Amino acid sequence: MLLRGLEAMAADDPDYLATLAQDDYLPTRGRIFAAFAQPLDAVRYVLVGEGPYPREQSATGVCFMDGAVDALWSPSGLSTPVNRATSLRNFMKMLMVAEGLLTPEATSGAAVAEVAHRMLPPNSGFIQTLPALQHNLHSHGFLLLNAALVFRPHVPPVKEAKAWRPLLAEVLAALSRRAGRPPPTLVLWGKIAGWLDTLPAASCFPRAVAEHPYNLSFIKNKEMQQLFGPMHLLKVA
Repeated sequence: MLLRGLEAMAADDPDYLATLAQDDYLPTRGRIFAAFAQPLDAVRYVLVGEGPYPREQSATGVCFMDGAVDALWSPSGLSTPVNRATSLRNFMKMLMVAEGLLTPEATSGAAVAEVAHRMLPPNSGFIQTLPALQHNLHSHGFLLLNAALVFRPHVPPVKEAKAWRPLLAEVLAALSRRAGRPPPTLVLWGKIAGWLDTLPAASCFPRAVAEHPYNLSFIKNKEMQQLFGPMHLLKVA
């Protein structure tokens, strides 16, 4: 599937991959396709963000999984690394609202600190690390992709994502062809990810669309709360 996708990219823009191979980009250490560690037969949701984090330690090849983050909580609320990753911070707050731990009107640091005191004890029943959150997402069948699989500071994200559209179209086509399995739900965050909605391969997929999580309004997005709430992603599986 990935080979077909790369061939489609080369047919669409013959110079792109050759140029990329000579350039510096994130993620490093062969992690461009790390998201595909999730078996396609297990995929129930395809969550698509914008692109990798613009920091080497953070860019893991898995959407919204910041490699600089381990612990989620601190006595003052969310851990410092989570607070630095704006999109992840807002995603965490949305999950807390969906779980009924916060109200949409009270998501300040002080309100989160009260929740964190419940989370931190070892027997709290809540996850403690970002890898545990990734595990829970995978367990619910999430393929965690970005619209652009690489980041380069001198290339606009919109241009980078356009080059990867043929590969993502092949991924969606492969998912639509799974025998005896319904198509997964596309969870599209932000305008760049929203482009996938126009692909012919996406026509049979249910959708859940939201603004990008770097917007504060994402915390109050009711569609996202309804989607993620029943999954209880903050609880130990």
